[in-house]
Amino acid sequence: MRPLHIIFTLLWALSINSQTETKKILFLGNSLTYSNNLPKILEYMAKNCDESIKSTTLCFPNYALEDHWIDGTFQKIMSKKSFDYVIAQQGPSSQPLGKKMLLTYGAKIKSVCQEKNTKFGFFMVWPSKQHYYTFDGVIANHKEAAKVNQSLLFPVGVLWKEYEKHNNFQNLYDYDNFHPSTAGSFLAALTIFHGLYPDKNLSKLQFKKYKKWVKDKKSFHLMIKLVNQ
Repeated sequence: MRPLHIIFTLLWALSINSQTETKKILFLGNSLTYSNNLPKILEYMAKNCDESIKSTTLCFPNYALEDHWIDGTFQKIMSKKSFDYVIAQQGPSSQPLGKKMLLTYGAKIKSVCQEKNTKFGFFMVWPSKQHYYTFDGVIANHKEAAKVNQSLLFPVGVLWKEYEKHNNFQNLYDYDNFHPSTAGSFLAALTIFHGLYPDKNLSKLQFKKYKKWVKDKKSFHLMIKLVNQ
């Protein structure tokens, strides 16, 4: 083979190997996930970091993991399609019943994931402002569910609570004081992105590309700082 042909062959091989592998993610949850189209924020973030995510969303109002399991759509989708990750979310789950659902149905969902060689993780949420005093329970129950089920944990609630300790920053809550504002959904997407790509330097994210969700620059940088810790 001629030297020039060897060079072109090597360059072609390098270009193939350097192509970004798309992560296929199934989001299983309710309106706390589909508000502001959080999965699409995550896809956009990945694209701007030279990564690729393709998301599928199976989310319905007021659904808990138990509802998804009984409904059966999740199992049907998993029997037909392959995903790299299933990220599951339900309500705050600070009370015993919510904790039981996380543990019991988290285990059932993970068993399906294992059959398909899919990684399973919990998306930890946050309580409403009315029930803010339950926040420690929300965090503790999600941590226990992830530990018992040996699953991934995307600790959005932990970062949410830390952010809330700061004054005069963009509100994470929407008008109903429970669902996320666009900034809240951005923080959630940022936390999940960091869990998927822990080696990515979030400090390189440019504020101007995310003003659709976070209008205040100092709020944007505070989120970056908290997630990067």
